[in-house]
Amino acid sequence: MSSPDARGRETVLAYSGGTIDRASNQRTDPAFLAATLAAPGSRVIPMWRDRCIVSGDPAVPVILTASGASGASGFGAVLEAAAETVFLGFGEGAGLFAADLSPLEESRAVELAGGERALDVRAFVSALRPPEAALLGYARGMLYWHRHQQYCGTCGSSTTSGHGGHLRSCQNPDCARQHFPRVEPAVIMLVERGDAPRRCLLARHQGSAPDGFSTLAGFVGVSESLEDAVRREVAEETGVLVGTVTYLGSQGWPFPSGLMVGFRATALTEAVTPDGDEVLEARWFTPAQLRELATARGRIGREDSIGHYLMRSWLAETS
Repeated sequence: MSSPDARGRETVLAYSGGTIDRASNQRTDPAFLAATLAAPGSRVIPMWRDRCIVSGDPAVPVILTASGASGASGFGAVLEAAAETVFLGFGEGAGLFAADLSPLEESRAVELAGGERALDVRAFVSALRPPEAALLGYARGMLYWHRHQQYCGTCGSSTTSGHGGHLRSCQNPDCARQHFPRVEPAVIMLVERGDAPRRCLLARHQGSAPDGFSTLAGFVGVSESLEDAVRREVAEETGVLVGTVTYLGSQGWPFPSGLMVGFRATALTEAVTPDGDEVLEARWFTPAQLRELATARGRIGREDSIGHYLMRSWLAETS
């Protein structure tokens, strides 16, 4: 998603800004899918256990194009070996697919795709244009879903793929439940005080470095609004009560299937009591202190995350 910064300019968050046509109204037609896959110029993204197959340094993702030629590696060999092939849509007039080579040994998958190694997209996302990162995240999330939806959650029977990989159907005729890819919404928020001096609340979570402070976040509960989730998570993890909650932007987070919804929240109380479970330490930072922290660490949070955007935009409002 594009989100306005403090000066009203549009900021495209990582894994957002996708430009392909997902062709949702066409993927239910098997003949259409077969013709699209067989058409000259169609492309496939080979992946291995949630990792992109890449070559070069800096890493460049391998995307194979149909050429009509056969061989021990390449487009046709990848499709033949894939445990699942998912139709992603159209880009630049050509069909786009993702192929899962996870059942193979890593070295064999890399060889078959003509790459050099398998690498998490988060390791090289800074070198990608937003549409490229969005496409790779889409492919990663869809293939992950297929590997973890092999059985029906209602009756336990096996499921099979349909609709170009956007549906799995239970094979038990007495159940026949249809399963669709789901996203898991989570809120992520920068909490600030409304009085002087200007401060924001950051936390150090389990597993973080001693100076690894970041924004608060948490999953949305059943029958809970996004705003209520912000208030609950902040109160549970830090003991701080929140009043006004303002939406700032969202980010697809395919690790494995999240949707991060970003907010700015105004605190009603100041005393901080970390829960000691998820949050080990939490405290208020002035803009100067946050800049000092960023300088010491070389960055503010993960640069590909919406949390980085929330902190950076807050700092940008201070002259």
